[in-house]
Amino acid sequence: MNMIDSPTTPPGTPTSSPNGETILGVSLRAPPANVDAEQALLGALLTNNRAYDRVSDFLTGAHFANRINGAIYDTIAKRIEGGQLADPVTLRATLEHSGILDEVGGIPYLARLLTSTVGIINAGDYGRAIHDAWLRRQLIDIGETMVNNAFGGVDLDGQDQIAAGEEQLFRLATDKGQDGGFTGFDRALANALDVAEKAFRNEGDVSGLTSGLRDFDKKTGGLHPSDLLILAGRPAMGKTALATKIAFSAARALMRKAEEEGEGVQPDGTVAIFSLEMSAEQLATRILSEQAEVSGERIRRGDIGQKEFDRFVRVSRELARLPMVIDDTPAISLSAMRTRCRRLKRTKGLSLVVVDYLQLMRPAVGTRPDSRVLEISMITQGLKAIAKELEVPVIALSQLSRQVESREDKRPMLSDLRESGSIEQDADAVMFVYRDEYYLQQREPKETAFESSDKYRIALEDWHRKMELVHNKAELILEKQRHGPTGAIQLFFEGEFTRFADLDTTHEDYHR
Repeated sequence: MNMIDSPTTPPGTPTSSPNGETILGVSLRAPPANVDAEQALLGALLTNNRAYDRVSDFLTGAHFANRINGAIYDTIAKRIEGGQLADPVTLRATLEHSGILDEVGGIPYLARLLTSTVGIINAGDYGRAIHDAWLRRQLIDIGETMVNNAFGGVDLDGQDQIAAGEEQLFRLATDKGQDGGFTGFDRALANALDVAEKAFRNEGDVSGLTSGLRDFDKKTGGLHPSDLLILAGRPAMGKTALATKIAFSAARALMRKAEEEGEGVQPDGTVAIFSLEMSAEQLATRILSEQAEVSGERIRRGDIGQKEFDRFVRVSRELARLPMVIDDTPAISLSAMRTRCRRLKRTKGLSLVVVDYLQLMRPAVGTRPDSRVLEISMITQGLKAIAKELEVPVIALSQLSRQVESREDKRPMLSDLRESGSIEQDADAVMFVYRDEYYLQQREPKETAFESSDKYRIALEDWHRKMELVHNKAELILEKQRHGPTGAIQLFFEGEFTRFADLDTTHEDYHR
């Protein structure tokens, strides 16, 4: 259980700002505590050690407002977990030797606890009341810290103080004490059956959220909750374009599902894109270019006719309805991203998170990794934690190291992941986007490199023949998949609109 350290002075102690003024709203009220519940629970534990099973998964001595009651609880817990009996007789020697009870009159205090006992059935309720009071005290502590920092107690700007406060609140909110524990195998089987039924109703193709790519969905079953997918590639391979394609297709699928359920029904989730490299306007222009089939370069130059502009406006109105949001905060911290995702999930629902790209992120505020590799590891672990906690798929784009360029075969491998650390380990799937056309284009024969024009002509014809084979083609190399097969997926790539689509080699009908 993650706990926030208790303050040096108890919450509720008069607190002063740098100018000497007391924060009256906090300081003049006693901190939340339920000492009666603490004594009643301890009495129940001393009477019947089985009561410990009802509180042991979320309660520790640090949660008690009364320090002595907390020490007694820890002593009881230590004996019970060691397979020993914990009652006033067996605890007497330990408590007397430690001097824990000196402040409350010694061993007779245990007799007082026995008179406060409650039944084993009520032990869990009393334990939760104690834990709730602890949570409230921690909130007071966080609030006091934020107020003092805002007065100038630390050398952080306002935005960093917000992030630090959000991180503390997140740590407190994700203290899973009361929610953790085992899941019955029958429940796990029921969840697995639900997934299988969903895939069956979708004719076995997609049990998760669709990516809009037929062959990818067939290989993976779609995008699944709690999965972290790494999409990597060298610059100019089209990572952002492919991720945008997947995000757009998922948003459109959510909208289509809502429309099928009836007029006025809102989508039950949102697609969130964190664009750390491109602005929201640039990303929106790219999506518009793809859907309106108007070159992004021509859009920027204004080199479009009236019909193209009208189509551009019409498509933009259609896209505006999609449940998709963009956050283009540069160098966003992991804690800020996590807080915004949690807020979005609570207010509008969340179905997919796309991060472009993870090397531009910062770890949680307040952490100082010793190396870049450790920093990236913390970020990938945090992204996986977001996927699990919010039960959504997270797609994180990643750069590849330059060692790819030094090889004859430019197809990337897992070892090419830059500052890999735990990227490969934490990810449920690792995939690379690769376009042979990009590298082949750079190897166009130069006439000056040949002894005769005939040799140059033969080399040029051979180059053209190879270019035709790879023109408008790309590969999505699924190098790792925790829940399914790996292999290369052939895609269509249209450079003018930076658009990926299915490569139709079998002429199957597929609705994007």
